[in-house]
Amino acid sequence: MRLKNVVLCVLALGLFSGVNAQVNILNARTPDEIGKKTESQIEKDNDGPLPYGYTDERDILWSKTTWEIIDLDERINFPLYYPIDTNNIGPERRSLYDVLVKNIRNGNITEIYADSYFREKRTLDDLSASIVYSDTTDMGIEQYNAEGVVDPQFIRRFTLDAGDIQQYKIRGYWYLDKRQGELKYRLLGICPVANEARSKAFEDDGMDSKVDLFWVWFPAAREVLHKAMAFNRLNTSQPISYDHLLNSRRFNSVIYQEDNEHGDREIKDYVVDNALMQLLESDRIKERIRNIESDLWNY
Repeated sequence: MRLKNVVLCVLALGLFSGVNAQVNILNARTPDEIGKKTESQIEKDNDGPLPYGYTDERDILWSKTTWEIIDLDERINFPLYYPIDTNNIGPERRSLYDVLVKNIRNGNITEIYADSYFREKRTLDDLSASIVYSDTTDMGIEQYNAEGVVDPQFIRRFTLDAGDIQQYKIRGYWYLDKRQGELKYRLLGICPVANEARSKAFEDDGMDSKVDLFWVWFPAAREVLHKAMAFNRLNTSQPISYDHLLNSRRFNSVIYQEDNEHGDREIKDYVVDNALMQLLESDRIKERIRNIESDLWNY
């Protein structure tokens, strides 16, 4: 009983100190000061993304590249999806999609690519074609035929937002570090997936046209994602950064592709029209990766 009380006291002190240190809510004299660190806190702050460290190629005993889908309909993945309505919430909380797009627009994220192999680099103008759709109404067409111009009121503009994102695709690298004798994972890229912006203009068509909007080279975006916080439902005084959330794999995902001798073909290409067997194949790949580290210590 005495040990239990000691543990509870330690937890309570940790939570209390986290409240004071995290958002300054108890020391704020006006609402504008909430979330702002004091000068002494800034001076003592050495906060940054945890460095990966250097890994020599000779230390990699085995490796496997996988592509996974993070379904945002799953409850465990909600921290990546919400909030989608930011009108009644503070600027410190944004969905992962909003964080990515905002920092792409302001130039903090520049390593943007068209595919998961990071071969074709994309610009902000290229992304506009994927996330924005403009359409002229019938009255606008009539005005153009008659006058040669179209008033802005006759142009419909549809933009993808956080609520339209359905999935995230990630590409990662599993490898066995023989120097440390453990299986490690390195996230290489992340991609939001949504229906084309055009589908918002023609919702009655019921089209399902999910596309990969853009791929972000994850190591180059870590600094930005470390400053953006995801909601922690277990302890609101200790939000978790998106960098930490993704690196620690605090999400559920399904493998849909692995590197293989068939040109890295996807599971659906050789397990056709059978969702259950595709899921079992994904689990088989996961189990094979997990067994690599276990087999290292079995003789």
